[in-house]
Amino acid sequence: MSVIKIHLDAAEINPVERLADALHVKPEDIAYAALNRLMLEARDPATQTEIIHLARAKSNNLPRWADSAGSVHAYEGMHDCEPTRSKYSL
Repeated sequence: MSVIKIHLDAAEINPVERLADALHVKPEDIAYAALNRLMLEARDPATQTEIIHLARAKSNNLPRWADSAGSVHAYEGMHDCEPTRSKYSL
């Protein structure tokens, strides 16, 4: 069996773990479901473009579903005063 490792910041893993807890599954199940949905849409040029943009942006930005991703400090390159939950996750 092949292995794919996903490295997530605390701001990214926290909403994944909350969703997994709410659904009574493991975080790995959330990742697999996300990969399943992505692969079913992989022929769509917009999906391909999004994959490319996310790969480039990952080192500088949190995704919108991550905790504190929408804070002013996140895009100004400053530290967050207090981490906040993402409005996109449970």
